[in-house]
Amino acid sequence: MVLAQNFFMENLNEFWQFTGFANATWQHFVMLAVGLFFIWLAIKKNFEPMLLVPIGFGILIGNIPFNTTAGLEIGIYEEGSVLNILYNGVSAGWYPPLIFLGIGAMTDFSALIANPKLMLIGAAAQFGIFGAYMVALAIGFAPDQAGAIAIIGGADGPTAIFLSSKLAPNLMGAIAVSAYSYMALVPVIQPPIMRLFTTRKERVIKMKPARAVSQNEKIIFPIVGLLLTCFVVPSGLPLLGMLFFGNLLRESGVTTRLAKTASNALTDIVTILLGMTVGASTQATTFLTKETIFIFFLGFMAFIIASSSGVLFVKLFNIFLPKEKKINPLIGNAGVSAVPMSARISNNLGLEYDPSNYLLMHAMGPNVAGVIGSAVAAGVLLGFLA
Repeated sequence: MVLAQNFFMENLNEFWQFTGFANATWQHFVMLAVGLFFIWLAIKKNFEPMLLVPIGFGILIGNIPFNTTAGLEIGIYEEGSVLNILYNGVSAGWYPPLIFLGIGAMTDFSALIANPKLMLIGAAAQFGIFGAYMVALAIGFAPDQAGAIAIIGGADGPTAIFLSSKLAPNLMGAIAVSAYSYMALVPVIQPPIMRLFTTRKERVIKMKPARAVSQNEKIIFPIVGLLLTCFVVPSGLPLLGMLFFGNLLRESGVTTRLAKTASNALTDIVTILLGMTVGASTQATTFLTKETIFIFFLGFMAFIIASSSGVLFVKLFNIFLPKEKKINPLIGNAGVSAVPMSARISNNLGLEYDPSNYLLMHAMGPNVAGVIGSAVAAGVLLGFLA
């Protein structure tokens, strides 16, 4: 009887050692709370649910405590585990190009083709990236780490993941979560900046309707865009190549099925896997560090600089434009790569001050230019720092 009782207690104790309760630390509960917060933001506040639900639930998955010495091969960082295999798409950097393929297939570049000078607004918004890079260097990050952190200012999650996987794999979880967090908070962060740097008179500037763009122009654009950008920055080829390829599928008129697959089913599948594995990579033991706090701070600063730069550049540009061609500075915020969230904010704020002033199509120009600009900036950083 005593032997049986001892055997039972030993097995019960062994079972307890495998449970999450026995292996939990306060850090795990902090990260679980963060995951729940992300899910709450997505469901209750409708903040980018397509991103925050997979990331939030991934954080829950990645922070279920378990005995790491037992050789269970279930953790995302354990070689050979299912989660580790799925995470290869992030760590090896092949999820982001697939996302860019889908973005290209669903994006209409007509607004940019019709008014090419809007490309300058997208370029101006990239000041956030290089400003954050210099600050990151100043506070002690290595050049490659600083470059990976700075790309958060582009408000482009896939680009941030791609660049950090090449330059700073150990910081990729914090960088990815930071980038997607600020993308989701675009509706909260940008409007105060736009109001701060514009006057009421500037907010009601009405822009002329864009000219009609021919089908031939739409077909030529991705080909010329690829050649121009990648001859200048070959290191941006994985992202820019897939972006322009996806757009050619859309605009060619003969690959409609491929374009629909790239922009719908493929993008949805990759988004699910990318969001979940990025969330799962935020294990408490590796995520809750002083570096993570600095990354979130620098990312926020980069995003503020990028949004401000776009608005201020339009104000400066307007000095040299005739009255009938002036640009509404409210579309300056759309120079970041959060498509089409930033463009919607430009439109909504414009309607707030003049219900007849629709800015969405005008804002889409700098918005899609921001996608190209952030990928070019990533290519520049990768070329110099890799």
